[in-house]
Amino acid sequence: MRFRPQQALMSCQSGATALEFGLIAPILFALIIGGLSTGLVVYSAAGLHDAVEQAARCYSVNAIKCSTPAQAQSYATSAYYGLNTPAFTASIQPCGHQVAATVTVELTAIITNINVPLSATACFP
Repeated sequence: MRFRPQQALMSCQSGATALEFGLIAPILFALIIGGLSTGLVVYSAAGLHDAVEQAARCYSVNAIKCSTPAQAQSYATSAYYGLNTPAFTASIQPCGHQVAATVTVELTAIITNINVPLSATACFP
């Protein structure tokens, strides 16, 4: 019995694994990068909330380090961990000493850039 070249080609599976990996790899890498980017946004949001809470408490309690709004804003900037540098504002409100912050985190997706605005406010009596 003679093998025809077409039958031999159809029964050959030597490149099947490489082809399957080539089809799945872009999706896998997009999911990994997306998960890391989401983690960076959550990390920045947690850092922003922590910074405004610490600064509001310092502004209310610590008269040496945070006696003025400018000192409270500087303290909040030093306490922040995350991406980019947020804009802090400190003021005295009816609820007590308030510190607010906003920051925009830019994520580079595969085909587009996404700007995620984050904000946090804390008030300490």
